[in-house]
Amino acid sequence: MAASKRTAFTIGDIDKRLVWLYLALVSIGWMMIYSVNYDPNGPLLGVFDLTNNAGKQLLFILACFAMIFVIMMTDWSFWRTYSFIIYLFTLILLPGTLIFGREVNGAMAWYQFGGFSFQPSELAKFGTSLAMAGYLSSTGVDLGTWRSRIAAFLIFLVPVGIIMAQSDTGSALIFFSFFLVLYREGLSGTWYFLGAIAMLSVILGLAWPPAYIMAGYIAIYNFLIIRPFRKLSRLWWTLWTLTVALTVSWPVVSSVLLDWMDKKEGEIANFDLYMLGPHFLLATIAFFSNYWGKASFIQAALLRRLSVLLMACGLVFAANFASTKLLAPHQQQRINVWLNPSKTTAADARGSAYNMLHSKMAIGSGGIMGKGYLNGNMTKLKYVPEQTTDFIFCTVGEEHGFVGVLVVVGLFTFLLYHITVIAERQRSNFSRIYAYSVAGIIFIHFVVNVGMTMGIFPIIGIPLPFLSYGGSSLIGFSLMIGVLLKLDSNRNLA
Repeated sequence: MAASKRTAFTIGDIDKRLVWLYLALVSIGWMMIYSVNYDPNGPLLGVFDLTNNAGKQLLFILACFAMIFVIMMTDWSFWRTYSFIIYLFTLILLPGTLIFGREVNGAMAWYQFGGFSFQPSELAKFGTSLAMAGYLSSTGVDLGTWRSRIAAFLIFLVPVGIIMAQSDTGSALIFFSFFLVLYREGLSGTWYFLGAIAMLSVILGLAWPPAYIMAGYIAIYNFLIIRPFRKLSRLWWTLWTLTVALTVSWPVVSSVLLDWMDKKEGEIANFDLYMLGPHFLLATIAFFSNYWGKASFIQAALLRRLSVLLMACGLVFAANFASTKLLAPHQQQRINVWLNPSKTTAADARGSAYNMLHSKMAIGSGGIMGKGYLNGNMTKLKYVPEQTTDFIFCTVGEEHGFVGVLVVVGLFTFLLYHITVIAERQRSNFSRIYAYSVAGIIFIHFVVNVGMTMGIFPIIGIPLPFLSYGGSSLIGFSLMIGVLLKLDSNRNLA
């Protein structure tokens, strides 16, 4: 048999560090799930009892071990050859939930089989990783061209669109981790600069009135980007100073104007938009005074910068419109709790802010060393909903304190670092890109989930890899690790 077709493997072929990291995280996860379901006054939980989450999770773990063993017995080239077929299969599973699925926490993203549920988006992450690796490693693909960029974007945006239709925003956001892979493979940093501006604009648009944010953007644009004629410089700075002063004092000015006109704010729609007039007028004058008569490369630069300004202002307005007109009330409350925690009311503390507040309380109550395994009071009394899934990190913090949190964070950090080491030692472009795809997905899951439990990010409902209860999540991440182990064990044959 040719070396490139070898399917057998030996223990020496496997990256043992990756295996031990995987086993450590899975074991910690099972112990935390067992602790959440443990009742000191009740009967001892059976580890193989499928009526409790600990028993089910152990079954999932054993199934994943068997699955990884089967993967190691396959030909490594199978995953490259059939990457797009696997991707299409995972895509076909996604829209079926809209017809045959069941709703969980407002999302139609699950299939139900007896006492078990299955979330196809977890498999879609794996399939998309294979497809991205297959496409970017193909001959003739160059991310410096629009054709290659659009094709690469569509590979992960198609599942994003379907998952958004399921109302599963958290899972959809994970697919944007593929931008990390694209950056490693040569996508221009300009895209990431635009992405950072877009994210900032959306957050600001959700947190504050859009007129103020747009006025600030235009003021910065006028000050830093557009350079007026020298002979107009003194007049320019005078006008710029006046417009900024008007913006800062606008709440007082608008109140005086409303009183003078004997009007209430509600009787004049979008009264704050009047504040934008001086800014737009100044920007228009500055733009045309620098555009006409200048060299073509200066004109092109001005147009690019104007496009960025228009994009940022448009996203600010769109985010504000979506948050007030399109999002459901509970989604609006979650955003308000995240962006304005100081304004959380007693009603919010019992509703939309309940999970976040009790999550932070559970983590903080653990102190340095924690309360001890099986001794978490808030865990036992079920103060934090979804504690075995989205908020499993709270159990680590309460029972094992800062030391336990540090251990888990350290394991994830070392896991991500080691996957990048594995990626860089691959001879095959396919294997390298796949490894970075896996690292990106785990990284976003880890950062968002931990940040969510600590109030840094909004609660969007995504699991902590390997620790959270759930067969779909564990199978999806185990598939990623298993295939990575197989590809790496044959790295010298690629």
